[in-house]
Amino acid sequence: MGKKKETISLIDTFSEFNELKNIDKATLISVLEESFRNVISKNNGTDENYDIIINPDKGDLEIWRNRVVVEDDELEDPNLEITLSEAKKIDEDFEVGEEVTDEVSLDHFGRRTILNLRQTLASKILELEKDNLYNKYKEKVGEIVSGEVYQVWKKELLLLDDEHNELILPKTEQIPSDFFRKGEHARAVVARVENKNNNPRIILSRTSPVFLERLFEQEIPEIADGLITIKGIARIPGERAKVAVEAYDDRIDPVGACVGMKGFRIHGIVRELRNENIDVINYTNNTTLYIQRALSPARINSITVREEERRAEVFLNPEEVSLAIGKGGANIKLASMLTGYNIEVFRDIDEVDEEDIYLDEFRDEIDGWVIDQLKKIGCSTAKNVLAMGRERIIREADLEESTVDEVLDILRYEFEEDDDTDMDGNMDENVDADMDENVDADTNTDIEMDSQEENNQ
Repeated sequence: MGKKKETISLIDTFSEFNELKNIDKATLISVLEESFRNVISKNNGTDENYDIIINPDKGDLEIWRNRVVVEDDELEDPNLEITLSEAKKIDEDFEVGEEVTDEVSLDHFGRRTILNLRQTLASKILELEKDNLYNKYKEKVGEIVSGEVYQVWKKELLLLDDEHNELILPKTEQIPSDFFRKGEHARAVVARVENKNNNPRIILSRTSPVFLERLFEQEIPEIADGLITIKGIARIPGERAKVAVEAYDDRIDPVGACVGMKGFRIHGIVRELRNENIDVINYTNNTTLYIQRALSPARINSITVREEERRAEVFLNPEEVSLAIGKGGANIKLASMLTGYNIEVFRDIDEVDEEDIYLDEFRDEIDGWVIDQLKKIGCSTAKNVLAMGRERIIREADLEESTVDEVLDILRYEFEEDDDTDMDGNMDENVDADMDENVDADTNTDIEMDSQEENNQ
């Protein structure tokens, strides 16, 4: 009875294999046949005279052994030969020299062999399934997939695809305002596929620029057809994004095609990205014009591009500076990411304050990276910084409060010194003026006395 139960258990294992979705039947049959032939070869020395028939759909397995009929006293190898008397028990018509084919039951291999075979098969099939899953999703890197939220954890979400494969959406790859419940469906792009110790781990992302690019391809037919090309994408996930597009046909307005009538086409993308603000601009090879478009909606007076440093100095009217920088510095940051240039904003004013001092002159007292952060928010001079105010600098320049306080102290001290110098200079001038007046008064007195003496005489 024990052997019968093990045989049934092995057949149940085949039925389990039939449920696997990631393994094609030909590969499955090949693995099963190879495993059985290894067992047969180990037990009998050879497997050449065995035929193995497997039906994975039903979980059926048949093993047939081919042996040559010999005289009863000439039997040498029971695995390859069968005596005439034994052959006649199968069929009375068998004669010496003919080939007899008989079925071998699983009981023939013994209980321990069957248990080992079951474990070996389960291990091989599991490895094969993992390899196929890894290869399948390795080809899908950069594609959008959808999955049902199965588990919600603190640091990641576990999703299941249509074939119940596990997909991981880490918290770091989610848009800050993302919120998913168990049972909901989520869309994301396959960011990468890891394979540690033959355990594939499929990582998804909703913050990648590739996700936004694939959404454009799905929603904008002209992009899917290749009439419009996406030349660059810069994103601050959940807040704002800039997309540069170019059309090969001059008759097509790439920006208008992407946005659609009253924003109809882009609305679905914005909704998927949790109301992320998307700016679509026309791409151009003209670097100056490209930077100007990237800084939209700010209107620029002039741009100085330093190619060797990959840096651009942008001059604007004072009222345009805040537009160029954007809320929290988002606009200028995205423009720099999109164009590949480090963009610095300067206020373009007609009257230059001769008492003002450029920030670069303070590099011996203030760290260079701090000055660079201040320049990014439009502060190129000391008075620009002092006029902006402490709280706004902390918020927009992304600097520590202590750092901002130190900078303000240095700049204020510089102008206080100038004021003291002016006061000292004025005092000296006043003293000199008083002395001159006294000298003049003495001179006049002397002249009056000389005149009186002359009259007396």
